[in-house]
Amino acid sequence: MARFDIYALKRGEVSYVLEVQADLLSDLASTVVVPLVPADAAMAETMRKLKPVITIKGQDFCLMTTDIGTLRRASLGKPVVNVEGPYRAVIVDALDFLFQGF
Repeated sequence: MARFDIYALKRGEVSYVLEVQADLLSDLASTVVVPLVPADAAMAETMRKLKPVITIKGQDFCLMTTDIGTLRRASLGKPVVNVEGPYRAVIVDALDFLFQGF
């Protein structure tokens, strides 16, 4: 499990979750995640900097940064993909905006 890994979740509108917790804390039983919902279902909430769109397997998903939470690592299963390369900057910008307002 690594920061910026995406896991399938399938709970209500939430299709995936993105792990955003630092790798240094990977021994903890829980981890911080941000839900991803289909972009078309979240268009009213899409805010470019706070809730960026991420493409997974050819589909666009909105990063619901304001719905950040925790899950037990054991409930996540195997990651679907790691998005650090293409999306690290926009994810970090969204988290900074959520916590610091810039």
